[in-house]
Amino acid sequence: MKTAYLDAFSGLSGDMLVGAMVDLGAEVNRLERALGSLEVGGYRISTRRRVLSGISALKFEVEVSQAQPERHLGEIRAMIDRSSLAARTKQRAVAVFQVLAEAEAKIHDTTPEQVHFHEVGAVDSIIDVVATAWALDVLEVGRVLVSPLPGGSGFARSQHGVIPVPAPATAELLRGFPVRIGDGAAEMVTPTGAAVLKALAEPARLPLTMDVERIGYGAGTRTLEDRPNVLRILLGEESAAYEHDELVEIAANIDDLNPQVYDHVMERLFAAGARDVTITPTIMKKGRPAVTLSVLAEAAHRDEVARIIFTETSTIGLRLHSVARMKLAREMHQVETRFGKIGIKVSRQGNGGPPTIAPEYEDCKRAALEHKVALRSVMDEAREAARKTLG
Repeated sequence: MKTAYLDAFSGLSGDMLVGAMVDLGAEVNRLERALGSLEVGGYRISTRRRVLSGISALKFEVEVSQAQPERHLGEIRAMIDRSSLAARTKQRAVAVFQVLAEAEAKIHDTTPEQVHFHEVGAVDSIIDVVATAWALDVLEVGRVLVSPLPGGSGFARSQHGVIPVPAPATAELLRGFPVRIGDGAAEMVTPTGAAVLKALAEPARLPLTMDVERIGYGAGTRTLEDRPNVLRILLGEESAAYEHDELVEIAANIDDLNPQVYDHVMERLFAAGARDVTITPTIMKKGRPAVTLSVLAEAAHRDEVARIIFTETSTIGLRLHSVARMKLAREMHQVETRFGKIGIKVSRQGNGGPPTIAPEYEDCKRAALEHKVALRSVMDEAREAARKTLG
């Protein structure tokens, strides 16, 4: 599977996403046939070239010929489910509308199922979302990364009246993504674009090492004075890359402490900021059995960790030395299972290697107790849901 890096220096919208992916090689004729299975009419799609600041970009357009009804999440989900689109395409498209409904529900103090989609429920936005999900599958994109985003400024008109930029739903959806507040003289990220990011993308950790195979440009509608209004997508494979950090290891050999105490000691050490705590059996001089208590922590937590060890154990001396770590980059996600939402850690090896997926133990334990099922059943389902979601 490929990685798509969204270089969103001018923000993004649904039509910019589709335009850039068509420019990358997703064929319009195939897209039109795929969209034909949706139970929605009164529109026509087309593409044309726009040259902005000397950059030739593809403009994707949906021309609507008849009025569209306001739609609820359930109606849009059913429409997508009844189509003949591939399962992965359906899953991605529904996920976009789900996160949008959740954001709108929070803003308007209602439930996701009761949200009336206005602009994003219109046929052009439905087409943009489904076309984006379809193009990601056709281009074999498994991971979507996005650059820091311009937040825009000013005000915009909506069905609810005049609203600030970024729109409240957009701001809610972009929580967790780096946003340059006030960058741009207009709305730079639309609700549709923000919903796609929330459901399908993650912030890029820069610098990003990537073998770029193709580049596509999608044109926006406006002409901006300070930058070309295009979205650039770089498609390729991430190269193997590792994260590095420096920690302090604090260790002590202990041979005269009640073993029951160690559980309490570990709890206190983790609460104080320890990254890891291990207890290893060892043999001291004169054949005395003991344990080595070893703690990894950031330098800023060194003295507090030492104080806890001296207070809670019988040791009278500690060994300290710096430890350099090399590790795979890790990401936190949540997946939907029949047991509820489960957090997962994903470690990626780069160069196309399969990700390592580790469900969060506490989430799985809580769900297993709540639903009265085996812990391993919850963990297995979380892993499978992660594989389907992340590719």
